[in-house]
Amino acid sequence: MQLALIGLLGGLITGISPCILPVLPVIFLSGGVQGARKGPVSSSAATEVPRTAVELKAQSRQRRRAGLRPYLVILGLVISFSTFTLVGSFLLTLVNLPQDLLRWIGLVVLVLIGCGLIFDRFQHILEKPFSWIPQRKVGTENGGLVLGLALGVVYVPCAGPVLAAIAVAGATGQVGPETIVLTLTFAVGAAVPLLVFALAGRRVAERVKAFRKNQRKIRIAGGVMMIALAIGLVFNLPQLLQKLVPDYTSTLQEQVQDNEAVKKALDLGGLVNEQNRDLDKCSNGATELESCGTAPDIKGIQEWFNTPGGQAVNLKDLNGKVVLVDFWAYSCINCQRSVPHLTDWYSKYKDSGLEIIGVHSPEYAFEKETRNVMSGAQDLGITYPVAIDNNLATWTNYRNRYWPAHYLIDSEGTVRHIKFGEGGYQTTEKLIRKLLQEANPSAALPAPIEASDDGPVAGATTPETYLGTTKKVNYAGEEPYKAGVGLYSMPANQPGDSFSLKGSWDLGTQSITPAGAGSSIALNYHAKQVYIVVSGEGMIEVVRDGKTTSVAVSGTPTLYQIVDDPGIREGKLEVKIPQGIQAYSFTFG
Repeated sequence: MQLALIGLLGGLITGISPCILPVLPVIFLSGGVQGARKGPVSSSAATEVPRTAVELKAQSRQRRRAGLRPYLVILGLVISFSTFTLVGSFLLTLVNLPQDLLRWIGLVVLVLIGCGLIFDRFQHILEKPFSWIPQRKVGTENGGLVLGLALGVVYVPCAGPVLAAIAVAGATGQVGPETIVLTLTFAVGAAVPLLVFALAGRRVAERVKAFRKNQRKIRIAGGVMMIALAIGLVFNLPQLLQKLVPDYTSTLQEQVQDNEAVKKALDLGGLVNEQNRDLDKCSNGATELESCGTAPDIKGIQEWFNTPGGQAVNLKDLNGKVVLVDFWAYSCINCQRSVPHLTDWYSKYKDSGLEIIGVHSPEYAFEKETRNVMSGAQDLGITYPVAIDNNLATWTNYRNRYWPAHYLIDSEGTVRHIKFGEGGYQTTEKLIRKLLQEANPSAALPAPIEASDDGPVAGATTPETYLGTTKKVNYAGEEPYKAGVGLYSMPANQPGDSFSLKGSWDLGTQSITPAGAGSSIALNYHAKQVYIVVSGEGMIEVVRDGKTTSVAVSGTPTLYQIVDDPGIREGKLEVKIPQGIQAYSFTFG
């Protein structure tokens, strides 16, 4: 029961996360709108209502079939996701087939169903192989279960502690009753929000006249969305979308992963051995260096790349270097957000003695294909050594729990810092620099990349200023600061250590976005350095002391330095932000 509750909770968090965004249009149109029950079952005098008992009975059957469609789509997703996550890799290995075969089959099925929805003649062709089944249609109109099965194969939710436990059990063949319960409840939990969305689509279609009158157009739109989803998955476009969307469920995920009862119930850490027993001495995300025993071996690796001749890397041969071991998976959106920081550190500090090893530990069968991993690494700009840990041998030797996970090892081979999940980049860089200086005190390190953690003591500078409505601090405007679009004006006398808005803004929970031209943020601060966290594409302008400087913004949320003075001072500035850019926070040093 405890595992069932944990699985359900983990699934629900995943089901409302940004990871489900790519499949929502398909669920809404093909799972919900197409499941609309057409016409009332009654003997009304309306001309469109059948009058004979036979017609009423036929219409009643049609309504029942249509009404079941949302449930069949979600049922198919639960069945295929659960089955293939646990035993898909084993079955493919047994018959010596490529590990991404099931995913490609799912993508082909999505395209076929989409074509069947768009072209009636193609739908009849799809039905022919099943013509031997008496009184049973298996075409696109009634193929909700088939659609769900296809979606379950290509569905890639965000990584978390529950999914990690499931994936490790499936990859290592340790599938028992507890794992099955955990998998099924996780799949159900993740599917519940999708079912709600599908039923909402059905309700809209039944209530809105435009949907009832344009059934043919709705079918075509559903088909187009399926084909678009399949093409997008081939080129990893959904991941690009998800990287631009802040993970608004990260706090919930952290509460689950840091809960001791959950850790114990899931037994995520694997077996304790002589190599990894001291890792528990490290706390997750500590701000100072700790000592957590000799780093466990990197073992059981199927293949290496980004090394000379594909040769293996042995940690013992790296004595004298500072090593960061990163557990990642190329389709994990959390990892994709983390990797840019690692590539920047590698480029900046590799000549100073830093080595990074990416241990690719797959969540899904298709992530076991080396060509997929190499392509994903290339897209992310990874040039440091990568180890293919398909059997999760190194993962379990480190008793790892999450994607991503960073293990920082000093020049003598001792683990000194562990960070699970996203974030903590400033702290990690600070500790990397400390270890590099310990290894070579005479080394002249380049300037840090992230905003420094070695800033003034608390209170010496303006505190970190968040712009989203849920964490808003230091706001000094006269208008209420609430979610949605609104007009704002700067106060005549703005106090120190505060910000205000000017113009039209759309306020979200974690970030704010200009809703019109001429939008800007006025900031009064005292600090030596000022950074702004923004994302998107465009050019922001910073007006300070009558001078204007421009800062080019491109990509996912990251820090941009907008003030760098010789010492702490009080100042005022205005940041003009164009549409297309999201602003998250100001930080100070």
